[in-house]
Amino acid sequence: MAAAVGLYFLSVTETFTMAPGDGLELLGAFFWAGHVLVIGWLSPRTRALPLAAAQYAVCAVLSLFGALLFEKSTLAGLRGALWPLLYGGLLSVGLAYTLQVVAQRDAKPAHAAILLSFESVFAALGGAVILSESLGARGILGCCLMFSGVLVSQLWPKKAHA
Repeated sequence: MAAAVGLYFLSVTETFTMAPGDGLELLGAFFWAGHVLVIGWLSPRTRALPLAAAQYAVCAVLSLFGALLFEKSTLAGLRGALWPLLYGGLLSVGLAYTLQVVAQRDAKPAHAAILLSFESVFAALGGAVILSESLGARGILGCCLMFSGVLVSQLWPKKAHA
């Protein structure tokens, strides 16, 4: 619960408004949660590299479909975006999906989802440190709540069942 409240403070403004892209982020969060659950189910049942390769293929096809549907692509534009495309494809998708499959092999899906949701905290802190974006008291409170929620969910002792 603390992590959800922290995400609220990190994402929603004081006037309870959301930017237009935040709705897409919310929709994406549902798909991401489904992805984490599917990988949590598949990773103990399959080999890691073929599962990761299948993820790359699905991601590539869906990204290409989205680009063809919503973007005007040119050869010059693709040349200009080559390094960001390679970085996004090889590191953000390739390395991250492989590590996720390997890590989720032994993790409970709920625990993995909580830990993976911590990405927004790293994004906010990275924006503050690397891009000199301001992270106000509200954002800091959100980060602290998310961090405490993650710690409590992972470290709190479970009661023995009667």
